[in-house]
Amino acid sequence: MAVKPAALPRSRPRHVTILGSTGSVGCSTVDLIERQRENFIVEALTANTNVELLADQSRRLRPKLAVVADPSRYKALKEALAGTEIEVAAGAEAVVGAAERPADWVMAAIVGAAGLASTVAALKRGAVVGLANKETLVCAGELVMQTLRESGGTLLPVDSEHSAIFQVFDFAQPEQIQKIILTCSGGPFRNWSLADMADATVEQAVAHPNWDMGAKISVDSATLMNKGLELIEAAHLFPVPHERVEIIIHPQSVIHSMVGYVDGSVLAQLGTPDMRTPIAYALAWPQRMKTPSEQLDFGKLAALTFEAPDAVRFPALRLAREALAAGGSAPTVLNAANEVAVAAFLARRIGFLDIARIVEDTLVRLAAEPRINGVLRTLEDVFAIDHLARARAGEIVSRLSK
Repeated sequence: MAVKPAALPRSRPRHVTILGSTGSVGCSTVDLIERQRENFIVEALTANTNVELLADQSRRLRPKLAVVADPSRYKALKEALAGTEIEVAAGAEAVVGAAERPADWVMAAIVGAAGLASTVAALKRGAVVGLANKETLVCAGELVMQTLRESGGTLLPVDSEHSAIFQVFDFAQPEQIQKIILTCSGGPFRNWSLADMADATVEQAVAHPNWDMGAKISVDSATLMNKGLELIEAAHLFPVPHERVEIIIHPQSVIHSMVGYVDGSVLAQLGTPDMRTPIAYALAWPQRMKTPSEQLDFGKLAALTFEAPDAVRFPALRLAREALAAGGSAPTVLNAANEVAVAAFLARRIGFLDIARIVEDTLVRLAAEPRINGVLRTLEDVFAIDHLARARAGEIVSRLSK
């Protein structure tokens, strides 16, 4: 994103599609739309397997199309929406089809690499895409940005950190930017010893101190891999060398990220830790919309503190930087291995510290593969590397869980 996209005229009402409507970000997007129902027409909603919630959302928002990614859940969705005029579909291709429908704004909130194809499909037709799926840029950053340039679409970051940067970044004068500072809470294990982290349970890992998120992203926040993925995402979104993207722990999660300028000024975006704020910024852009998010009360803020992340206890940050510096398909491997490892941890097959070990081992094992160092020119290239990395990571998980 070399320059900030031109502000688009705000239509009344705005036609929207939500990819991943039953997840945490999707539910927050639904909540915001319901609060200003007159301003939005819903084109399509998609979910992975949660037919019950998808059907409930569909009855409330009346989309033209409802899609469940799991084909085995088609009959259940069809029956749940019987008597309505809502079209029902199922399968991965149907999810991509939902992204291709004529909504002028699309929320890309499908977790993991599974959201890549539908996000690219929305960008190809020139839609405004609210990107909550950071893995899209991690897996296929160059391909996605090239698609964006060719289509004339608009990509609006929804992650609270990248939304914060977007709001204070001078796109007209990027040469004036000295650095980007990504903040993170430090997760539930910020002050834990390595010995204690080795015994961490799933319940402890998903208990984020500040944010209400899904299980996968909560574990990523506990390992700080989430911040590593955001580092890679920022490298594609903002014209600043990745060496000048810093990461700092800010336990209060009030400052969502900062941009430092050559004159010593540092601009920050602040707010309470509520994802509805960055979602609303993207949903209403270039305007703003009222949200139910709690307003900051500066008189009650005891302190805002900062500390450097511990590279020994949180090796995921190093792995992400190394993958970004290596380029090629290394970030794709990083993401795939992490998804496999996190799923294994959530299934209680491996320990918490095994997650980063599996990612590193997968990166090392695949570094010598000829296919790994090539340029990812198509989605098929990305999916092939993703599949290979998942297979290797799965082998490591099997060995560790015996």
